[in-house]
Formats: sequence, structure tokens, C-alpha cells
Amino acid sequence: MDHYDSQQTNDYMQPEEDWDRDLLLDPAWEKQQRKTFTAWCNSHLRKAGTQIENIEEDFRDGLKLMLLLEVISGERLAKPERGKMRVHKISNVNKALDFIASKGVKLVSIGAEEIVDGNVKMTLGMIWTIILRFAIQDISVEETSAKEGLLLWCQRKTAPYKNVNIQNFHISWKDGLGFCALIHRHRPELIDYGKLRKDDPLTNLNTAFDVAEKYLDIPKMLDAEDIVGTARPDEKAIMTYVSSFYHAFSGAQKAETAANRICKVLAVNQENEQLMEDYEKLASDLLEWIRRTIPWLENRAPENTMHAMQQKLEDFRDYRRLHKPPKVQEKCQLEINFNTLQTKLRLSNRPAFMPSEGRMVSDINNAWGCLEQAEKGYEEWLLNEIRRLERLDHLAEKFRQKASIHEAWTDGKEAMLRQKDYETATLSEIKALLKKHEAFESDLAAHQDRVEQIAAIAQELNELDYYDSPNVNARCQKICDQWDSLGALTQKRREALERTEKLLETIDQLYLEYAKRAAPFNNWMEGAMEDLQDTFIVHTIEEIQGLTTAHEQFKATLPDADKERLAILGIHNEVSKIVQTYHVNMAGTNPYTTITPQEINGKWDHVRQLVPRRDQALTEEHARQQHNERLRKQFAAQANVIGPWIQTKMEEIGRISIEMHGTLEDQLSHLRQYEKSIVNYKPKIDQLEGDHQLIQEALIFDNKHTNYTMEHIRVGWEQLLTTIARTINEVENQILTRDAKGISQEQMNEFRASFNHFDRKKTGMMDTDDFRACLISMGYNMGEAEFARIMSIVDPNRLGVVTFQAFIDFMSRETADTDTADQVMASFKILAGDKNYITVDELRRELPPDQAEYCIARMAPYTGHDAVPGALDYMSFSTALYGESDL
Repeated sequence: MDHYDSQQTNDYMQPEEDWDRDLLLDPAWEKQQRKTFTAWCNSHLRKAGTQIENIEEDFRDGLKLMLLLEVISGERLAKPERGKMRVHKISNVNKALDFIASKGVKLVSIGAEEIVDGNVKMTLGMIWTIILRFAIQDISVEETSAKEGLLLWCQRKTAPYKNVNIQNFHISWKDGLGFCALIHRHRPELIDYGKLRKDDPLTNLNTAFDVAEKYLDIPKMLDAEDIVGTARPDEKAIMTYVSSFYHAFSGAQKAETAANRICKVLAVNQENEQLMEDYEKLASDLLEWIRRTIPWLENRAPENTMHAMQQKLEDFRDYRRLHKPPKVQEKCQLEINFNTLQTKLRLSNRPAFMPSEGRMVSDINNAWGCLEQAEKGYEEWLLNEIRRLERLDHLAEKFRQKASIHEAWTDGKEAMLRQKDYETATLSEIKALLKKHEAFESDLAAHQDRVEQIAAIAQELNELDYYDSPNVNARCQKICDQWDSLGALTQKRREALERTEKLLETIDQLYLEYAKRAAPFNNWMEGAMEDLQDTFIVHTIEEIQGLTTAHEQFKATLPDADKERLAILGIHNEVSKIVQTYHVNMAGTNPYTTITPQEINGKWDHVRQLVPRRDQALTEEHARQQHNERLRKQFAAQANVIGPWIQTKMEEIGRISIEMHGTLEDQLSHLRQYEKSIVNYKPKIDQLEGDHQLIQEALIFDNKHTNYTMEHIRVGWEQLLTTIARTINEVENQILTRDAKGISQEQMNEFRASFNHFDRKKTGMMDTDDFRACLISMGYNMGEAEFARIMSIVDPNRLGVVTFQAFIDFMSRETADTDTADQVMASFKILAGDKNYITVDELRRELPPDQAEYCIARMAPYTGHDAVPGALDYMSFSTALYGESDL
């Protein structure tokens, strides 16, 4: 900063710190200065109806700079140049700089050319110099000026606020509380300072900036985020913004003192007249209070109760503590006001004040003396009376306490002793009532001593002639009478409880015996009803015979069960006889069981009704099972013949399909004979279907006489028909292949022998590993690619197996392919000539179509394309035709 600060500035500002010079170029500080200085300039320029947007650009022509100086100084500058040339701009800026210098500011290192060129640092330095001179220099607080004065003003204004400690114009303002405190000190209605938090600087800063802009007409010169995000905010920006608060608030305090001087002259006369009126009123009120109080102090009539006497003492103490001290103060103030008034009148050359008759100071003193005389001995009399009543009140209170305790204890006891709850109680409840009554008797005996103490206290109060003795005696007599009544009722209740207990113990034993025998008998009947009503599902004669046997065994137990039922009912009848004889009021039913005699009789009748129904159901089911058994045997007799027959035919067809006896035509003839015999067997299958239909209609689900189900027979029959048809077709295809490929019967036998040998699982198909082994045994030594090619031919559906038909197709094709390949290789040497290669196009052009397409197909696995447009040499061509084993 020292490259453009002037010595004149140092006359009213403290010298800048070294850090200030070094950090002027700090981007964060420069950003803060730009915003603050721009806002400060606009706060003045708007008075002239204009503003700036870019501080280094908008001042370059000097016009708005001169206008700014005119607004803030109130003076007119020299007429500006209106030309657009650089020389005109320099001239205008120089006029502005000259005006600043005329105000006692010496500008160092700040030239018009730098301002015109838009030098940011010099422009900011110039504006800071203007702010120092016109906004800060004239600040004066307690003999300090400029920066120190502004800092002291801030410290004085924010001193009462917690968490605010203004020591500088940078980090002391980061939390925003300093700005909020300044606003609250002068305009407390604008900010609720109590809700601000020191740990929320962004909210504090934005609150202060928004309120200042909206209500105080102070533009927003800073960004809260820039201040919080900077380790040390720019001092010049903060000072500029704070100076706006100083100027906004300092003028508000000058208009308050002018109106206080006008009324003083009139007030003097009015004050004297008011003092006279106040004296008259105060004297009258004080004399009236003394007149009312003296008779109250002279009244010594005793009270009958301790409470009343204590209230008198409390009233007297209130008088001494609350009522008299203000009157003493009034009496003293009355004398002071009288003397003051006389002095003021004398100084004003007015006659002395004469109060109304009887209201002189001497009259008031005489009345006050009578009041104090009445006070003497009043408190001592009160204390003596209280001591006298204290003994009687103590005895009376003791009587009331003991009587209240006893009455509270006896409350409800007579009603409790008179109740006849034992008449409807169970035995356990009776025993509990007896124990409870024994506890009550012990409690009653313990209260005997309290009753005697109550009677003794009542006697003592009578002897001391207590004023409320009649009520005490009446209460004591009531307590004694009640005590005698409780004793008689207690004995009577004990006798009733013991008598009831004996009766209930007898009934309880009968109830227990009834419950012990009724429960298992009831369970037996419920089980019997459940069994008799059980919807049985049986599938065999043996099962229904087992149910019938169990039912006959159950019927044999019914006579003994009836005897047990009668014995149980006899126990219940005995209980009823005791209840009727001794007039026992039963509170409920048998506590040991919920089973009633009515339930037992009802269930017994139900059991007797269910027995014949069960007999009939078992008889009907036995007949149905006999019929089902005949159907099972009828089906099993046929299924046990048809099942093995189908299996035998399947095995015979399998042997025919793989045997090598005779020609293929012989095998085909033999198979057609088997097919005819199988078709002729169909009526037996249909007959078995009819028997199966009868079994299904009878809902028969199992058959121990056979392992064959109709489903097994159907599947076997369908497989037999399919197998004979497929086998005939395979032989026909083999004949077609043989004739088309010119394969001899001898070769066919060799193929069949090889196939049968490697068909290890004897399923009529070879899996992948078996097929590979078969090829190797026949002289093939192929790689994975070649084997994959062969598998794509023999197993195009990728089932993982090779049928005999696919095998002979492949073998016949391979024989023909070898002959074709030999012919093609001879042709290759002729077509290739000396160049030793041939193209696909040449193959199609020179070879017959079948040979050309054969070569192209064989070449595809080695070229990666179905038709290769490139060339293939002799070795690659040979590999494509013969495989890797021939190379």
C-alpha cells in the first residue's frame, strides 16, 4: 500500500502494517476491496443518478471520478473534458487528483495515466485514499480521530454484547456478531441479538448485511462467504463498511437536546405550587392513618383460639414491618418538603407557606407521639396471651389428631364386620377371610391404648375449662360407644366364619372326589364319541376287520362305565343334600372341575346312540372292501401277464436291431412279423383298460397283488409300438444308405460290429467319448477342431449321442470323400502350376461344381470363412482335405 499512500494520510491514520503492503495483491483481499469500494462509490453516485459496474474501467475517463468527488465533498470541480481521446481522459483524471490534493492529501505514485490504463492496484489505492479523506478522517471520538476514533467508537458501542471483542478491522469482524451488535445498539427492533450464535458466522454476517441494506440505507459492500473463507479479511474493506455504520448512526443523537431548555422557567413556579398541594395532601393522609391506627393498638380483648391470637401478632408485625416504615418515611419527607418549599419561596422573594389549621409540622409530631405511646406493651400482651392458649391448643390438637386417626381407622369397620360375604364364599375364600379376621382382631387390640389416651386428654381439657369442651366430650363419647360395638361385632363374625368353614370343608372333599372321578370319565366319553364319529377311510379288508374288532372291544366296556357314571352322580347328590340340610348358600360350582352331572348324562346318552350307528357303518364298509378286493385280483391277474410280455418283446426287438445274422432285408422281415404280433395283442390291453376303469370308479389307489399300474402298462405299450416302428425305419434307412453309397453287406457287418463294440451301455447309441474311441480304432487321429467338425455332422442337434444310422452315414460319406479328395489334389497341382497356390474363385471356375463346393466347405475351418476370397497353398489345401494326420 505504501507505493501510493501519502504522508498526508499518515497525519490522521496510523502507519500501515508491513503485512498490508505485502498482501495488497492477495486475490481474496483484492476481491473484497473491489466489492466494498464499488458499493461505497455507488452509495454516493446514486445521489447523482448513476453508478459504476467495474471500478477500474468506469473511472478510466475521469468523468464519474470527478462526479464522485463533487457528491462526497459538496463542491464543484473544474469543467471536465468531453472528448474520447486519451489526452481528454488523462486531463479529467488529473483534475480529480488535483482536487484530492487540494484537500490536504498528498498522492504518491498514483498518476493519471495508470488510472486511465485501468491499473487495478492504483485505482483501488486512489479510492482508498478518497475513503480515508472523506469518510474516515473526520471521525472523532474522545480526542482520537480517523482509524483509532472509528475503532474506539466500535468498541464503546459493542462493549455490552457477549462474544464481541473488537480489537481491529479484520479478524474481530469474521463471526458477524460485531456488525449485528452495532445495529442492535442503535436499532434494537431490527435484530433479535439473543438468537445469534457465534458458531454460525455466515448467518450472522448475512443478517447484518441484509438489515443494513434494507433499513439503514447502507449498501451491501461485503460477501459473507469471502469474509468467512479468508484467514484475515481485508482491513480496508472492513473499515470502509464500518465507517458507513458510523455516519448512519452518529447524526441521530444531535437532535435530542434542543427541546429540554424551553420549559425550565415555567416549571419553577409550577413546582412550588405543586409542593404546597403535595404537603397538604400528605399531611392529611398521615394524620388520618394515625387516627385509625391508635384505637386498634389500644384494643386488648383476648381471643379464644391460638390461631386468632397468632393472627393478631402477625397483624402487629405486619404493621411494624410493612405499614409503619412507609409512614415514617412520609413524615420525614413531609418535613423535608416543608423546609425545601420555604427555602425556594424565600429565594424567589415570595411569602412563606402556612399550612391549614391542624396540619402544621408540630401537629403531626404530637399525633405521632400518641401513636408510639399506644404501641408500648401491645406486643408483650400478645405474646402472653399466645403462651396461655398454647397449652390448651396443644391438648386440643393432640385430641383432634388422635381422634381423627382413630376415626379414620374405624371408618367402614362396622360395615365390614356386618357383611355376610362368607355366605357366598368358597372354602379357600373362607380360610382367607378367617386369616384376615384374625389380623383385624390383632389390629383392634392394638388400638385399645389410643382409645384410652383419647379419653384421658378429654378429661384434662374438661379440668382446664377448655372453651370447646362440649364438642370434645361428645366426640369422645362417640368413639367409646363405637369401640364397644366393634368388639361385639368382631366376636359374632368369628363364630360365623368358623361355622361356615367346617361345612365348606366337607363339601370341598366331596367336590374333590367328584372332580377326580368325573374328569377321567368325561375324557373317556369324549374319546369314545370322537372314535365312534370318526370318519374312517380304509383300503383293505384287513383294515376294516381291525376297526370292527376294536369296536367290539369298546362295547364290552360299557357296563363298567355305566357303574362309574352312577357312582359319580351319587357324590354330587350327597353335596346337594348337605346344602339343603344346612342352608348353605353356594357361591358357585365345583372349583375343581367344570363338568356338571347334566353334561355327564348328556354325553353318556350320546355315546349309547352312536354305538349302533358305528355298527352299521362298519358293516357297510366291510362289504365294500370285499368288492374292491375282487376288482384288485381281477386287474392283477391280467397285468401280471401283459407287463412281462411287453418287456420280453422290447428285449427281443433290441436284439434283432443289433444282431448281424442275415441281410438287412432278413432283419426287416423279422421285425415286420414282430410288429404284426404286437398289433394283434391290442385287445388284451383294451380289456385291461376296462378293469382299470372299474378300479378308478371304486376309488382304489393301491393293489398288493401286482407291481404293475395301468400307467406302467400304457407307457410300456407305447414304447413297444414306438420302438418297433423306429427299429423298422432304421433298418429301412440302412438299406437306402447301403444301396446309395454302394456299401457291401460285409462292410455293413463291419460297421455294426464296431458300433456294437463301442456302444458300451447297449442303448443303441454311442456317447461322445465312445464315438471318439471308435474313430481312433478305425485309424482316425484327429485334433479337436476336426472332431468338432465330425460331431457337427453325426450329431447336428447336439444331443451328445451318435445313432447307428448317423454312424453309417458318416462312414459311407468319409469313404466317398477320400476318393473325391484324391481326385481334387491331383487337379490342384495342375491348376496351381508353378505358383503353388490356388484361390477360391479359381476352384469355382476350374473344378466341377460338386468338387469345388466340397473343397470350399473343407477349407472353411482353416480360413474362418464360408468362402475365402484369398489364396490357399498346397499344405493348407492338403490339411483342409485330409486333416492334420496326413501332413
